[in-house]
Amino acid sequence: MTESIDEIRIERAQGIGFIALNRPKALNALSTPMLHAIHRALNAWRDDPLVHAVVIYSPHPRAFCAGGDIRFLYQSAKAGEHAVIEEFFTDEYRLNHAIFTYPKPYIALLNGVVMGGGMGISQGARYTGGVRVVTGSTKMAMPETRIGLFPDVGVSWFLARTPGAIGRYLAATGATIDAADALYAGLADAYMEDDALPALIDTLKEKPFASGAEVVRFIETQASPNAGKASALAAERGFIDKHFATGNGAACLKSLESLTGGEAGSETAGEERDWAARTAAELRERSPLSVDVSLELIDRAKTSSMAETLRRDLGLTRATFDHGDVMEGIRARIVDKDNQPVWKVARMEDVTRDAVLQMYDSPWAERDHPLAALAD
Repeated sequence: MTESIDEIRIERAQGIGFIALNRPKALNALSTPMLHAIHRALNAWRDDPLVHAVVIYSPHPRAFCAGGDIRFLYQSAKAGEHAVIEEFFTDEYRLNHAIFTYPKPYIALLNGVVMGGGMGISQGARYTGGVRVVTGSTKMAMPETRIGLFPDVGVSWFLARTPGAIGRYLAATGATIDAADALYAGLADAYMEDDALPALIDTLKEKPFASGAEVVRFIETQASPNAGKASALAAERGFIDKHFATGNGAACLKSLESLTGGEAGSETAGEERDWAARTAAELRERSPLSVDVSLELIDRAKTSSMAETLRRDLGLTRATFDHGDVMEGIRARIVDKDNQPVWKVARMEDVTRDAVLQMYDSPWAERDHPLAALAD
């Protein structure tokens, strides 16, 4: 099986199905045809005894995948094509669930930018018996609060299972992490140098494998369990847990901005003050409503299945386009690039609990939900 469209190439070799993302000018941002092509391939390989594992990768050095096609969604919303937006997210979340529940090892090679939808088509690999490989160039994030969105594509489920308050911190701030951080947070499993990836792909296409487990074992022998450097996230873990463990965005900001840092002259206190100042400034730039929605999302995901998480995400996407800040965020950050979004609620302290809960009101009865068929 070989399928090529302008944005993706799908082929099979030596018992492995290969999915190569091929939209470099858009940093491999996911379009509707790409979502459909990936899902078709996974369906075709699911019960094929000659396919033991799946490898998804980017042949381009700048990015694995920067997310969904935000400009397309913005233009659709401006044109009043709400059904198009809902169809995109429904298809994307069905694909995310298919990856998470895939019965064969799914292997994601994560070089360069890995954000938004790129996380959605990679994080589930761990739960298939596969592996998530990061590299020296990996820049991983869920930066959605910058544009008035929230960490969707089921990633709140994974963030909710990171150590301590890391998931809440990453969801609220949208902070970018590197390979060492991803390994520390449990968002990656192994490390390889960037220049080793092309040779790995070539070898996987030439070397015969008898099982998916054998493919994974081979990749693990070529990789390392660590990135050869310390994780900044690990060093900041105490600060993160102190300021982000509980509460809404206003509470986290109050904790950060009221920090005295301990005794004068303490190096640790000075580091915490500097970190807190930077983090508070980042939070102040985010959509206040989106920050609170995102923190609530992580808390709910701690006790949810993946199917429940994705159904929740779909309802929230409609709410963010209908009542939230996403159109203004995309305009300011991506379309006009003035970086001056005018949020519906200007200050974190002014977000009400009722406004957050209203965003979570599902527009569908349980039986009518577009993702009702997803199995828990």
